[in-house]
Amino acid sequence: MWRTFKNDIEVVFDRDPAARSKFEVIMTYSGVHAIWAHRIAHWLWKKKLCFFARLLSQISRFFTGIEIHPGAVIGQRLFIDHGMGVVIGETCNIGNDVTIYQGVTLGGTGKEKGKRHPTIEDNVLIASGAKILGSMTIGEHSRIGAGSVVLKEVPPNSTVVGIPGKVVVQDGVKINHDSLAHHLLPDPVADKFIELEEELAALKQELATYKSNSNQEERSDDV
Repeated sequence: MWRTFKNDIEVVFDRDPAARSKFEVIMTYSGVHAIWAHRIAHWLWKKKLCFFARLLSQISRFFTGIEIHPGAVIGQRLFIDHGMGVVIGETCNIGNDVTIYQGVTLGGTGKEKGKRHPTIEDNVLIASGAKILGSMTIGEHSRIGAGSVVLKEVPPNSTVVGIPGKVVVQDGVKINHDSLAHHLLPDPVADKFIELEEELAALKQELATYKSNSNQEERSDDV
């Protein structure tokens, strides 16, 4: 467990350039506090001490703004940046080296029993405000764009954006070499607006050409 706690500190320096010292991380990083509280709560949950596990998770939620159900399974080196508003459901499984930004929800879609929350495989990045809802798998090395709503399986090495979330890059087509550059993800809605603007400009050009030809024909008839 102490090695796990040490990894939780070290991963902050790998992914957050604002981190300056271990003391600062231990004392001020709410994401680290939430993960540590969850690891203890999850141990209590497995020991069937469910009330105390839930109590600890709610105390952690009060102080950190991050809600992690004690039943959720979290791997090594999870990094929650900022973290306010993050919600992780009971049957969620999170692999190793996952990055989650503020406002992310890993939730269910109804009152069904059993596995009802997503499985996040290794090295996945989930950007600010993304919602992943239901029992599905987000493949390893995938990225979920800010504000996306994912309702279907995501294959490995994919980039997902939009509402509902759609895979826009998969298997080897790189957007940016920096895996944390979630602000540079493609925007299919903006791309569609650009296409419409180009079509509108082309129509305006055709209309102007038509008017010009019509005016020339009128002058010729007058002559």
